[in-house]
Amino acid sequence: MRSLTLALLPTLVLIAGCDRQSTVNEQANASERLSATADNAGAPVDADVNAVSPDEATAAPTTPEAAGKIDRSHQGAAAPTAAFEMPGGGALTLGAFAQRPFLLNVWATWCGPCKIEMPSLDAIAGGGNLAVVAVSQDLDGAKAVQPFFAQMHLKALKPYTDPKNALGQALGNPSLPTTILYDAKGREVWRKTGGMDWATPEAKALLAEAK
Repeated sequence: MRSLTLALLPTLVLIAGCDRQSTVNEQANASERLSATADNAGAPVDADVNAVSPDEATAAPTTPEAAGKIDRSHQGAAAPTAAFEMPGGGALTLGAFAQRPFLLNVWATWCGPCKIEMPSLDAIAGGGNLAVVAVSQDLDGAKAVQPFFAQMHLKALKPYTDPKNALGQALGNPSLPTTILYDAKGREVWRKTGGMDWATPEAKALLAEAK
């Protein structure tokens, strides 16, 4: 039984969501947890960016929708106009992406399921068929996110940040990660709370709804 539990743990972590209300302290310490930046001799040490804490392993979404289910209750709602930060500074809104369907992912470096699904989101972004907008909710902003992107070797995603939680509040402060598909008019199609392997046939079928 113990071996079965251990085998299922990565899947359970992926589909779970991180309750942002109970992880404020985690967010404040994100840069420390992400980088074990130096050893005793002062040499850089690679951080285990895929490490999952016990709290992350047992976290669950705060919404009634079970992890893994698609929420269509917001279908047709316009994308929020709240601004977030571009890499290197400057403000941006989701309206900049509304010329074609796009996928919004709100996440944080302290969220285990967020980190696990990031490579598959990067692969989608690199495919060129669907824009993927990954917006970090880390309070430390670029200080936390840019080292994470470098360590994960993310090539297609851009490190957008929302350190003031303007976009997060406009979305209703959802548990992380939350991923939302918008159509070419900037209207919501569906949203999902909790991590997902976006390379699976199920995920590809959902993404095919983009129009």
